[in-house]
Amino acid sequence: MTRNRILLIPAAAALALALGACDNSSREEARAEAAAAGDHAAAAGEHAAAATREAASSAADATREAAADAEVHAREAGQRAEAATREAAADAAEATANAADATADKAREAAADARTDND
Repeated sequence: MTRNRILLIPAAAALALALGACDNSSREEARAEAAAAGDHAAAAGEHAAAATREAASSAADATREAAADAEVHAREAGQRAEAATREAAADAAEATANAADATADKAREAAADARTDND
């Protein structure tokens, strides 16, 4: 029985070496797969970063264009408001002049009536 045990020691050692070799190759394969996965993740991250930069650039361009359009519309609205203000002021001045003329006409009529009454 002792002899059988002695024979089992080299077999166990060979089995341990074989398992260790399998473990090493499995570890190396796992490392290679992990490295490949890391490379793929890095490439995906770079693509995502590039897409983000492109989207940000497009958004910035659209924002600048919208701001320029808003500035043009605001300037045009300001010009229309200024023209409307000038027109309203001219209308008010004309109405004031017409009212003054009407008041003067009535004052002249009243003065003429007063002279007629005094005669």
